[in-house]
Amino acid sequence: LSSQITPTMSAYLLRHISRNPRVLSRIPQRWSSSISQRPGSDRAIGADGEDTSSVRFPGAVNSKFTTDMAFINPSTTTNIPTYRVMDSDGVLLDKNRKPSGVSNEEILTWYKNMLTVSVMDVIMFEAQRQGRLSFYMVSAGEEGISVGSAAALTPDDVVFAQYRETGVFQQRGFTLKDFMSQLFANCHDNGRGRNMPVHYGSNYPRMHTISSPLATQIPQASGAAYALKLESLQNPDTPPRIVTCYFGEGAASEGDFHAGLNIAATRSCPVVFICRNNGYAISTPTLEQYRGDGIASRGIGYGIDTIRVDGNDIFAVYEAMREARRIALSDGGKPVLIEAMSYRVSHHSTSDDSFAYRARVEVEDWKRRDNPIIRLRKWLENEGLWDEDTERTTREQLRKEVLKEFGEAEREQKPPLREPLRACMRN
Repeated sequence: LSSQITPTMSAYLLRHISRNPRVLSRIPQRWSSSISQRPGSDRAIGADGEDTSSVRFPGAVNSKFTTDMAFINPSTTTNIPTYRVMDSDGVLLDKNRKPSGVSNEEILTWYKNMLTVSVMDVIMFEAQRQGRLSFYMVSAGEEGISVGSAAALTPDDVVFAQYRETGVFQQRGFTLKDFMSQLFANCHDNGRGRNMPVHYGSNYPRMHTISSPLATQIPQASGAAYALKLESLQNPDTPPRIVTCYFGEGAASEGDFHAGLNIAATRSCPVVFICRNNGYAISTPTLEQYRGDGIASRGIGYGIDTIRVDGNDIFAVYEAMREARRIALSDGGKPVLIEAMSYRVSHHSTSDDSFAYRARVEVEDWKRRDNPIIRLRKWLENEGLWDEDTERTTREQLRKEVLKEFGEAEREQKPPLREPLRACMRN
């Protein structure tokens, strides 16, 4: 356990448990011994005379014994299916599968939030190219994952994001002023100029500040979820909360991914891991990054409830996240992994030229063929809730709002140079 928890997490947990010894006694223990068997106790004969005995070794329980030596070839196993509710034309595959308990007004809010992210991305990318901003990362093609998943959370749930979760912040109440203040590191920035652009964070609604080192948020999320579990054991009246952790498939190649999932599984932490599999880890395509059935298969290997979902289908993402949250709070807490499939139609960042490693026609084809914003727009139009005029006026209005906040944030004063040192040094 100690090798998978950061020093800060360890100090907190040890202090918490030492002050509350009854908490430790409430944590279910699952220890077993490999020498607790009697000779011959591993033999079981079925009605047809077949040996139906199972492995009793603690490292592989419920595995049947066999006399056939067969290596499992991953190419012959069935791949995990991808859950979806509507197709790329915005048509529900089951006419009765619109997310239950969600009003048309809420869905319109989802769509406007995705549009806001899209409009802001275009403006900020151009601003960086003009030298008015030092750095930016676009979320194009992945807006449905962030907005749809965030819509299923409560304000009290804790979020650890990576760097394409602008839609999560937008859905959870981050304003355009909040975004622009952070991007320009002015005096209204929550981080007071300590972070590079796109490293958003907010105490409310409980959004931990984005960190540059890849995948560090994964074990941190597991530790935070374990703390929430201990808190609920100490005070059963505490409102149920989960931790949600976002990352890309590239981050899943880091050691922190494996440490984070394993500690969450072994400690039964109420955390939902959301992997945005967009096909590229900067310039590395998935075929060069891993073998096997994507990231979802790894969750199963760690004993975690797992689902793969069409990330361009905001309804499917919302439903999967809502159910994942319920599962995470069941049985005293348990982790869940969601692999959301998408395609990164943008460059990795303003420091990247993706056409150096992929064909422009490939990107344009994805933009035309499947896009989370276009897909939801088609559904709204089919329902009579949206039209071309509304689309045009909404985009124009959003552009004006973004440019207004952009200009004000750019002109705003910067924090004093001593400000970044206040949190880590004293006179």
